[in-house]
Amino acid sequence: MKPREFIDALCAIVGPQWVLSDPETVAPYECDALFHLQQRPLAVVLPGSEEEVAALVALCVRAGIALVPRGAGTSLSGGATPVAEGIVMAMNRLRQLMVDPLARQALAQPGVRNIVVSQEAAGEGLFFAPDPSSQVASTIGGNIAENAGGVHCVKYGLTVHNLAGLRMVGGEGQVLALGEGSLDQPGLDLLALVCGSEGLLGLVTQARLRLLPTPQAVRVLLGFFPDIEATCDAVSRIIAAGIVPAGLEIMDQASLQAAHRYSPILALRIEAAGALLCELDGEADDIEEATTQIRTIFRALGVIETRQADDETQRTQLWAARKNVLPALLRSASDLYVADCTVPRRVLSRVLQRIMALSDEHGIAVAQSFHAGDGNLHPVLFYDSAVAGEEERALRLADAILREVLAEGGTVSGEHGIGSEKLHGMCWQFSADELDLFHRLRAAFDPHGLFNPGKAIPTLHRCAEFGAMQVARDALPFPELPRF
Repeated sequence: MKPREFIDALCAIVGPQWVLSDPETVAPYECDALFHLQQRPLAVVLPGSEEEVAALVALCVRAGIALVPRGAGTSLSGGATPVAEGIVMAMNRLRQLMVDPLARQALAQPGVRNIVVSQEAAGEGLFFAPDPSSQVASTIGGNIAENAGGVHCVKYGLTVHNLAGLRMVGGEGQVLALGEGSLDQPGLDLLALVCGSEGLLGLVTQARLRLLPTPQAVRVLLGFFPDIEATCDAVSRIIAAGIVPAGLEIMDQASLQAAHRYSPILALRIEAAGALLCELDGEADDIEEATTQIRTIFRALGVIETRQADDETQRTQLWAARKNVLPALLRSASDLYVADCTVPRRVLSRVLQRIMALSDEHGIAVAQSFHAGDGNLHPVLFYDSAVAGEEERALRLADAILREVLAEGGTVSGEHGIGSEKLHGMCWQFSADELDLFHRLRAAFDPHGLFNPGKAIPTLHRCAEFGAMQVARDALPFPELPRF
């Protein structure tokens, strides 16, 4: 099928107004939030129903045309980067939402924005727990594809823990239903397999989300510490005390200073080497008891100042310190790269110190603000691609950070996914047999390999091109385990 014939066939399914093929209208879809990876697709199509999604997939199978699913394009790993001569299937028109308060669930199409679910459920005293930093824009379909987390993941888990069922279109254009809204489905847990599969296994057309009761009370504590070791130790001691906060977020000095420049009204203690945001929710008496314990922990670690917020306006102001970091860096830096990765909590301090040393070695500045509760790091590398060699040095630094993380028993991604950004990291982390198993699982859902090709799972040939697999695995020291 010639390109023009294929585009006409797309138009016949969804209507010509929902097919974009001119260079000017296609250009905004050339990349996601990983801006340095760009590719112009053959066309962009916006289906309006599950039936249209199924028909479009069947057409792509007949024509042998690859397709890349896309939500809001907030992915930081190149997960929505188009492929040459393929199409982008933008799911933004699919945004129906229904809240079922009796079941404490919501039925959401993939184009529904994350924050809208909690806004619609609030009137029923419910909320949707996963809250990535991009929740104002990011969509439920994208959250499922990346298994998104957010600041509350330490207590409430990731998207997979708040997903009760979904409908999706498989690689032959067939509609599949996984999970039926209950917690005890028989057979293999295919729901968990699909969540986080980055669009390689199917196109989600509807999700059944679990909703939770709005907590009776919420409190946020913000502690400023004289060194980053004390900041990290506070996290370990809080968890060791049996306290399960709703959120635990660390900011280093560079992040504090950036947030202060962005919003001086917050009056952040920019002389501090680190800050810890701790959110508690639940029964008021339990929060008071946990607050007393946490303040004692903070004082034992030489806290400079502790701030407390109980009403929503005050809490929003304290959280702004954390949420302003990336906008602040975007305002002041020419280019940014977020090196998402995860380490065990017990090695947080050591890894942060090592990242700063690597930053000095490579001559690339780094700011660190991240989900400390589950060890999910987000080192932000800022550089100027207009300066010869800086982008290359930044990418080499990102690779050095990944190697350090793997050496400490961590993983190359926490919540941003692999996409096309970290394929070589997959070669470092997994063996040839493991990668082969991933490919065979994918083929069971997408036998033609048309869904988001070249993402998430590298081929062994690709690993050989990187020269990255066994050499890198052998070079990594076995992580030292704690002794009891």
